Amino acid sequence: MRIQVDPTKCQGSGECIRICPQGAISMRGDVAFIDMSKCDFDGICIPACPHGAIFFADEA
Repeated sequence: MRIQVDPTKCQGSGECIRICPQGAISMRGDVAFIDMSKCDFDGICIPACPHGAIFFADEA
């Protein structure tokens, strides 16, 4: 399991960055990027995204 960002939905609002207590989210260009080495999978960023761009995904 991992948390991913859908780049077609991300609008770069930064709400996910502000709410992540681990500092695992940053911007790469105009799209949020999640550093999985810092992420604790609490999922707090998922409902924080006003665009629904962040979601849990199965590892491929």
